[in-house]
Parts: sequence; C-alpha cells; structure tokens
Amino acid sequence: MAAPEKFGMENVNHPGRVVSVDADKYRAVRDAVLAVLPATAPGLTLAELREAIRPLVPEAVFPDGFKAGWWMMGIQLDLRARGQVVAEDSKPMRLHLP
Repeated sequence: MAAPEKFGMENVNHPGRVVSVDADKYRAVRDAVLAVLPATAPGLTLAELREAIRPLVPEAVFPDGFKAGWWMMGIQLDLRARGQVVAEDSKPMRLHLP
C-alpha cells in the first residue's frame, strides 16, 4: 500500500514553520471551511465554523468520524497564513473570506 500523499500546512502564528499532513484530509476540511465562510465580516466564530463544517466532511476521508478540533484549527491557521481567510480582531475571533 502506498504512503498517503502529504501537504505542507503553514501556521500564521509561526511563519516559516510547515507541518506535513495527509493531503486528502487537508483538502476535505479546507474545502468545507471555504464553502461555509462568508465573504464579508463579521464572519463565523470558531465554534460556529466547527459545527458548520462537520456535515460537509466526507466520511470516506474520516472513516472513524470527523473530529473537527485539530484539523479545523490547523487549516484555519494555514488559510490565514496564505491570505485565503481573514480573522477579525474581535472577541470571540471571527473568520471570513477576504
């Protein structure tokens, strides 16, 4: 069996640091995040984002059930580092597309 394809995930809080993750899982969660985030402020809180993406993540990619915590946090940090998601300076923090 071939090793799973990897993807380099960045972190807005640690510029230059790249973590290799499963590319299929990354793409599945990234696509769900980008599908639910609004294009304008105020956006979604992290809790709202977690609940919004849960039904969109394919069971085939996460056969043991999708646990949104780590993947959602890592991917929103990566998308912010790449400029594909904006974090509002608010409490709680809200995310939206640029």
